[in-house]
Amino acid sequence: MKCPFCENQDTRVIDSRHTEDGHAIRRRRECDACGKRFTTYEKVEEMILMVIKKDGRREAFDRNKIMNGIIKACEKRPVPLAEIEKVVDEIERGLNNMMEKEVESTFIGELIMEQLRRLDEVAYVRFASVYRQFTDINTFVAEIEKLLTSKKNNKGSVYHEEKNSSSD
Repeated sequence: MKCPFCENQDTRVIDSRHTEDGHAIRRRRECDACGKRFTTYEKVEEMILMVIKKDGRREAFDRNKIMNGIIKACEKRPVPLAEIEKVVDEIERGLNNMMEKEVESTFIGELIMEQLRRLDEVAYVRFASVYRQFTDINTFVAEIEKLLTSKKNNKGSVYHEEKNSSSD
């Protein structure tokens, strides 16, 4: 950090603390050349993420929409709120780490479904039914069959043996 008095490049931090609002860091610095002290403020620059909706509209990313959708899907399920918050945090962090300014809503929907598939299968099917706009029972059955096939492939022969032994 350059000294505002003598423009020397070598300064050191004497004290750091968060500002009262918690959105910045206040640093007290001292110049190694002239010995004068000054204060700087550091703030993380947040990038606004825009979501491209299916109809082409763009709107600012809203974490609460994801939270509300997952809570609705998990209603009356044994899923703790802390787990839901963890999933939402992970999705939001993943989107921010992509460093994209715009992302399609369908991509976010798939991320949510991937997380719900691991979290709770019933919540996953509930969310999928709204997200994919299931129109009849056959669509539900097809999605459940995909879920079971995925589960079968992940478990390998153990699932197959359990299935065979239960039908004897």
